[in-house]
Amino acid sequence: SAAYAARYVAKNIVAAGIADKCEIQLSYAIGVAQPTSIMVDTFGTGKISNEKLVEIIRANFDLRPAGIIQMLNLRRPIYKQTAAYGHFGRLDLSLPWEALDKADNLKLYL
Repeated sequence: SAAYAARYVAKNIVAAGIADKCEIQLSYAIGVAQPTSIMVDTFGTGKISNEKLVEIIRANFDLRPAGIIQMLNLRRPIYKQTAAYGHFGRLDLSLPWEALDKADNLKLYL
């Protein structure tokens, strides 16, 4: 689920125009709800520093495991559809981690 969340966050950052490219890395520890680390790399294309982007991500995305499940509606049975042809870049399935619904909110930080 963290891979889905990382993609969702990165896609919305790019859609907001904050960066042209974005990679998000999340790490977790057993028994700790919040990510122990959020690493952002915009490959030099960011209009905001990577450190500031981490603050923006923490303020706008609930990256606790329960928050990811709720945010991306992961209890919905969609995994059979993604078993063939992959989980990412599937515009034919309307997958929640492909949505750009946070982009307008993120534009306010520019």
